[in-house]
Amino acid sequence: MEVDFLLIGQGLAGTVLSHRLLQIGKKVMVIDMPFANQSSRVAAGLYNPITGKKMVKSWNTDLLFPEIEPLYTQLEELLDTKFLYKKNIYRPFLNIEEQNEWMGKTGDPGFEPYFEKIFSKEVYPNAVNPFGGILLKNSGYLDINTLLSTYSAYLKEKNLLREGKFEEQLLQIRGTDFRYEDITAQAVVYCNGLGAMNSQFFSDLPFAPVKGEILDLEQDFSPEEIINRGVFRITLPDGIHRVGSTYTWHDMDQGPTENAKKELLEKLEKLVPASVQSIKSHRFGIRPATKDRKPFLGEHPVHSGVYIFNGFGAKGVSLVPYYSKIMVEMLLFGHQPEKEVNIDRFRKT
Repeated sequence: MEVDFLLIGQGLAGTVLSHRLLQIGKKVMVIDMPFANQSSRVAAGLYNPITGKKMVKSWNTDLLFPEIEPLYTQLEELLDTKFLYKKNIYRPFLNIEEQNEWMGKTGDPGFEPYFEKIFSKEVYPNAVNPFGGILLKNSGYLDINTLLSTYSAYLKEKNLLREGKFEEQLLQIRGTDFRYEDITAQAVVYCNGLGAMNSQFFSDLPFAPVKGEILDLEQDFSPEEIINRGVFRITLPDGIHRVGSTYTWHDMDQGPTENAKKELLEKLEKLVPASVQSIKSHRFGIRPATKDRKPFLGEHPVHSGVYIFNGFGAKGVSLVPYYSKIMVEMLLFGHQPEKEVNIDRFRKT
């Protein structure tokens, strides 16, 4: 089998990049080990333009957010499946100073695309929000697990997916192309998250894995909006609430932990104090984050045709649509990504 691109990994990065390449008529083959991409399958999939304790615009928001909903809507139409949930996010103010600060931003055109309304009084009696809050738009969440499963079936139907472990020692570099088993490819792209840490080509890149844990639970109060301050709380279509997420650089191999569960429940109580009736699930994933919290895009400095599209961490849903376009331009035309995401930033001059 001859293809243009051999993609390693069908997490969110591999899914979106392969889709973009197929859209423009390129031949691809994806190699993926089913359910090995835990970070994608466990992630809550939130996309949120205003983040952090100081409630500031996310990095590169104005570039990233126009690409998010059109791309995932296009995939919904292709796969005839629902997995994009456009939801406003309500973020309570912590004090009157924060309320006043945001009142002053109402005329700022830089923020206008991202907030729907500002409230100066309590909106939800079931939530802790005595100073009101900000209602964000151009936000929501992606059911990543459903996307990955339906896209996997789509690739299988077209014979574009090989399931199984990628054995890098079987990859042969043959001048201008690559051979893997019976596949001949013009280029290879590593989209396999933390698996790239064990690659002979990219093990030197400064990955900084981050563990995250989330809870699915039953609790009264089911607003249409996502409530987000300290933790996010999403009401899923079945009425269950998803609460997350923790961030830790320790205990990577311990699975779901009681400490994380306690942390999430304590933060939830400060946001939505209604009693938790039951916990339906407690899951974890290891995010392929990077040392500087920016993704890895680029070509290997020695082996031409070996690329990486990786390192999207906790914000993959927001980052991947835009940067997959940048990656396609690199693969097809040799256009270099900006320095902030280009792996060249780690090379010594």
